[in-house]
Amino acid sequence: MRLSAATIERLPASVARFDYDRRRQRIGIVHLGIGAFARAHQAVFTDAAMSAGDRDWGIIGASLRSPAVHDALAPQDGLFTLTETGADGAASRLIGSVRDVLVASAATDGLHRALVSPDVAIVTMTVTEKGYHRRADGSLDLAAVERSGGTLYHHLARAFAARRDAGIGGLTLLCCDNLADNGGALSASLGAWLDHVDPALGSWFARECACPSTMVDRIVPAVTPADLDTVEAMLGVRDEAAILTEPFAQWVIEDRFAGRRPRWDAVGAQIVADVAPYETAKLRMLNGAHSALAYLGLRAGLTYVHEAIGDRVIGASVERLMRDEAAASIDPAPEQDLTAYADALLARFANPALRHALRQIAGDGSQKIPQRWLASLDANRARGRSCPETLKALAAWLLYVRGDDGHVDDPRAADLSAAWASAGRDGIVDAVLGERGLLAGTWCPRDDDRAILSETLTAFDTR
Repeated sequence: MRLSAATIERLPASVARFDYDRRRQRIGIVHLGIGAFARAHQAVFTDAAMSAGDRDWGIIGASLRSPAVHDALAPQDGLFTLTETGADGAASRLIGSVRDVLVASAATDGLHRALVSPDVAIVTMTVTEKGYHRRADGSLDLAAVERSGGTLYHHLARAFAARRDAGIGGLTLLCCDNLADNGGALSASLGAWLDHVDPALGSWFARECACPSTMVDRIVPAVTPADLDTVEAMLGVRDEAAILTEPFAQWVIEDRFAGRRPRWDAVGAQIVADVAPYETAKLRMLNGAHSALAYLGLRAGLTYVHEAIGDRVIGASVERLMRDEAAASIDPAPEQDLTAYADALLARFANPALRHALRQIAGDGSQKIPQRWLASLDANRARGRSCPETLKALAAWLLYVRGDDGHVDDPRAADLSAAWASAGRDGIVDAVLGERGLLAGTWCPRDDDRAILSETLTAFDTR
């Protein structure tokens, strides 16, 4: 028996339900990249806002390429359950905010109709870092966008032109990916694409649309077939789109919208003047620690985050990275307590119920570590501080992308493999991180950094 609108009444009374009539809610949000994180985060906040009285904020989700989410959600009328597991046990909730899911590559016109609807005021997106097609210096790779086709830039440019011509007005575009200054990054990249294809449309975008920066935080492990079986046993119906996550969720949004918005702040989101301190803490402390756990843990033969943080050596190294290096690089907002934040992160990492796979975190490292580690290294250098634990994690990543364990999930895997083949262990630091390296940018190693990296590479490398 599959979860759907027709089978809701079969759910146990212990499963919390939304408090609104789905059929009466118009679509107000289009989400690009409707994966597990979006369903565990933006969809949950929006569901809660409508349950609290907001109306007409239903979501149409679009997978830009893969049909997997559509195939899971369409037979369920967009419904799915979210199960939060923490120290106090597990609690499940039915989420009703997602009304439909499209596969953009197969339903381009359907996505276009959604984007140009006068009812739609907001486009949220989680397309991962690589989905923005940015070069190492942060600029848009126009050639890569043209080669790829069907990107967020193509869909939004077409929609903007239609909205402009119809006099409908602009959209608020909320990037919910882990990019530094993600609103500014999206605005710059989208503006560059529009200037390339239609400069007049670029002017309309700058005048009519808004790209607030955001910070999103929730650990959402990949769901396994065994997890789905467990959820089915709990619910009495099969939920192919079930989400398992932690009780913690945070959403910080810059108060800059092009039009109306849900009352997300009434259900726990923070609407603030400046997201930067929150974003920086999350990128460098949470995400930076996660990446360190992934590469150090995989090198030690571990599988999950809770195993890596529980390892005496790795756990101590990552805690020092978080508290002594990442936190020291941040200028917090007056209300931020970075010590308490670090305490909470360590407790979250240690939650064995999440079973957050290190390999899931390790993917796309070349797109992640500039914001997570290199920015921290640069900020600490300016303050005269050394960062041995961050450099140790960086060495582990360099060995990971050599591909000793098989396939490397990274958009620059071929370039990184070629760098290893030509430079070897003695030259890989400069080949990747040097002034002319693959990740040349804000931070480049100096002699003392090279010494730590070289020493750690030698100690780690057992090949």
